[in-house]
Amino acid sequence: MDRNKLQETQVWIRDELERCVRFWLEHGIDHKHGGVYTCLDRKGEIYSTDKSVWMQGRCGWIFAYLCHVYGVKDEWLAASKNCLDFMEKYCINHAAGGRMYFTVTEDGKPLRQRRYCYSEAFYAIANAEYYGITGERQHLERARRAYNLYWDLNHGMPDPTGLGPKTIPETRTGRAFGVPMICLNVTSILRRVDPEQAELYDERARQCVDEIFRYHVKPELKCVLEFVAEDGTPRLYYTEGRTVNPGHDIEGVWFMLDYAKRTGDKELVKKSAQIFDWAFEAGWDKEYGGLLYFIDCLGKPPEAYEHDMKLWWPHNETLIAAIMLYRDTGDEKYLDAFYKTLDYCKEHFADPLYGEWYGYLRRDGLPTMPSTKGSTFKGPFHLPRCLILVDTMISEILKQ
Repeated sequence: MDRNKLQETQVWIRDELERCVRFWLEHGIDHKHGGVYTCLDRKGEIYSTDKSVWMQGRCGWIFAYLCHVYGVKDEWLAASKNCLDFMEKYCINHAAGGRMYFTVTEDGKPLRQRRYCYSEAFYAIANAEYYGITGERQHLERARRAYNLYWDLNHGMPDPTGLGPKTIPETRTGRAFGVPMICLNVTSILRRVDPEQAELYDERARQCVDEIFRYHVKPELKCVLEFVAEDGTPRLYYTEGRTVNPGHDIEGVWFMLDYAKRTGDKELVKKSAQIFDWAFEAGWDKEYGGLLYFIDCLGKPPEAYEHDMKLWWPHNETLIAAIMLYRDTGDEKYLDAFYKTLDYCKEHFADPLYGEWYGYLRRDGLPTMPSTKGSTFKGPFHLPRCLILVDTMISEILKQ
């Protein structure tokens, strides 16, 4: 390990974090209606005033998490509270059992309800993290309530919205990798700030890890399948059943590494490393660099139009997982993967002129035109989370 190179990298990471945070504080926070705008162009100008409920929760979490890691700053805590208050006032569908909307107007009128319950997950982590900073009990109660709703909806509870599944159940049902993966991360955050219920969170985390390996990890195919039958059987006769999302797999890797570090499970570290190796090898674009968005596990044509694009968040997750694997295993190949990914990000995603990272690149690494820094799905979450965690882990490595 080249300590000087790692120290220089940490300086760059911290500078990028400052620019990222400043970008969203200056351009995203809605001081009139509350909440955060995330549909921002390269310079930070708003191109759509509709608000993503996912991003209200994610933004509420990230600004509270900044306070957790670096110490409380008034503007960070205010930004978090701004999003929490907006969600509480506008984003909960009380007529549908407390389910949350997917999008609302800038002044909070409901626009769209989805069957997916990630809005509830991000609302839960935002309230939990804010409670961890302030000790305000009402936020812990809100977090617990939303977390349990989110868990129950993913484990057999009928959806009070009445929205049905994506496919006709009599024809096809199945499992999605994103369910146990995201549940594992959300559970980890709740456990950290809510030790009163540690036993519950530990049991649910174990269940998430078990579901990932029991149903989705396929050593014979050297991949993690996004969608499988209820019993985990691969369904390779149609495109969705062959879908691999390398960035998703790698994100799941570091969620499991985080769990393994807390529990001392060295075998899980090895198994997670193997998943990273499969995903990085299969997903890295040998011609243009960067991580492809979707691939087909049998090398057949992926169905998604965006399959060969380069998106910001898979690269964020790769940076986290690679440096975490290096920290936990000492294997230099993971430090090499970290630098390889970082070099690509510096060249293609980072924007020294206006700050923040481009969200969507073409396969050749050029931003889509016109370029964007935010959208319904991109806000102050993946990138600042990545930069915070990488900064923290570099400090840990340099102390070893």
